[in-house]
Amino acid sequence: MNGTVIVVPCYNEAHRLKVADFVAYAAAFRDVALLFVDDGSRDTTWEVLQDLQRQAGSNVHLLRRSPNAGKAEAVRAGMNEALDHLAPEFVGFWDADLATPLEAIQDLRCILARQPSIDMVFGSRVRLLGRRIERRPVRHYLGRLFATVVSNLLRLPIYDTQCGAKLFRASNELRIVLREPFVSRWVFDVEIIARFIRLAGGDPARVAPRIYEFPLYVWQDIAGSKVRPGDFFKAFRDVLRIHRRYLARRQRHS
Repeated sequence: MNGTVIVVPCYNEAHRLKVADFVAYAAAFRDVALLFVDDGSRDTTWEVLQDLQRQAGSNVHLLRRSPNAGKAEAVRAGMNEALDHLAPEFVGFWDADLATPLEAIQDLRCILARQPSIDMVFGSRVRLLGRRIERRPVRHYLGRLFATVVSNLLRLPIYDTQCGAKLFRASNELRIVLREPFVSRWVFDVEIIARFIRLAGGDPARVAPRIYEFPLYVWQDIAGSKVRPGDFFKAFRDVLRIHRRYLARRQRHS
């Protein structure tokens, strides 16, 4: 049994993957397993991951998928693999570019360990004194607009849904949430929350106390990100699809 499993989705990351950082973390935290999911990469990502595993040892695991299905399905496949075969207490996902440093895993899992009523801890990119949050202005302002729309549709006062650093308590409810493929390739983070709300009878007030947003100490934009400004418009479209599928009917009758 692994205390914590972190899923790291990878697509064409051969030249960006910080192998040394992952190897060092795996050596320092033996109770955290790293599960890398190669989502149909067309470069040498798989070979790089195999080399990383050889260097890091037994708490690094690999899953190869083909063809490319997108980050949402890579994360879902990895989390299901972890739940089915690694029996973690906590399971989550982390962006491969390490925009959020791996050390923040400890912050997130401490919240889950100390507060049994919390089931989800999300890294949040809040610019506060004493924190180093480096986002390009256009991404910051588009992100604030997006978060406002999501908060209104979910009826949940969440600050940052899209940070790629999230950790969950490994529960039967999480298994249900991850059972079906996501309808969104872009904002599956929002879809996960919407599925939890659906399981709670459509009542966001029953889900809100179970989510903890942790203001990260460090986050920075990494060169080579696959997110483009135009993707925000696709994200808005997907949020509307998520709302119609999981929440609209329940909200009309509430």
